Amino acid sequence: MKKLIAMMAVGLWLASPLVASDPSPLRTLMTGDESRGWEGVGRLNIGAGGLCTGAMIGENLVLTAAHCMFDKTTGERVQPKDIQFLAGWRNGRASAYRGVRRAVVHPDFTFSGDDKAARVVNDLAVLELDQPIRKSSVKPFAIHSRPRKGAEVGVVSYAHDRAESPALQEMCKVLARQSGALVLSCSVDFGSSGAPVFVVQDGKPAIVSVISAKAMVRNIPVSLGTSLEKPLADLMDMLANGDGVFARVQPVSRPPVSNFGTGAAGPGGAKFLRP
Repeated sequence: MKKLIAMMAVGLWLASPLVASDPSPLRTLMTGDESRGWEGVGRLNIGAGGLCTGAMIGENLVLTAAHCMFDKTTGERVQPKDIQFLAGWRNGRASAYRGVRRAVVHPDFTFSGDDKAARVVNDLAVLELDQPIRKSSVKPFAIHSRPRKGAEVGVVSYAHDRAESPALQEMCKVLARQSGALVLSCSVDFGSSGAPVFVVQDGKPAIVSVISAKAMVRNIPVSLGTSLEKPLADLMDMLANGDGVFARVQPVSRPPVSNFGTGAAGPGGAKFLRP
């Protein structure tokens, strides 16, 4: 992952004008018409005040970031009963409300440790809802293969300062791919963890990654996404085999935010934050 950081610093220095100007602005989805087709993205309420973003990949399955399933202060896993999925949450109402029966994180994900940047590679979790969501307006998303460098992607996310309606960034770019992670020009903030990264195929969005962290490289904001291919296959196997249930009880008191390093990024360096 040190190679990833170095590559980001050099590559973004060379391409900084493109990174600064190319992504489209965030657009808040305020109305039913604006939100149509995105109802499968929802807000995750976690414990006493935690906030993340999740997206449906099945009638009873939600994809999000693994670190959302941990209490930032204690490091304890959050019990499934303390998690609620609000599909299409907008202006005080959701298209569907569901609890969580099971939650699995990737077995190679470590919430604490020295190599914090490397955690991005396995920062993936799947939640099994207590009841399926079967509504014509709320559709799960397909999964697509990892996009190439330079590909155009989009993100739908909630955040701490826009927690009441989702925001859509229709176009940002894959700046680099390395070691199971994607470096993106997409705009994210605290609460955006777990947000789906999309490509559009034949007019339909498909998920290619999940937001894990945001970073500053030479004062250029970027985001880091987890590649889905192998980590998601591992999680689906765990669900099928009944593995991975979160057992320890600790409520999360606030949205998960974790420093990936401290201090300003120096030449060739990066500062990482969990959104």
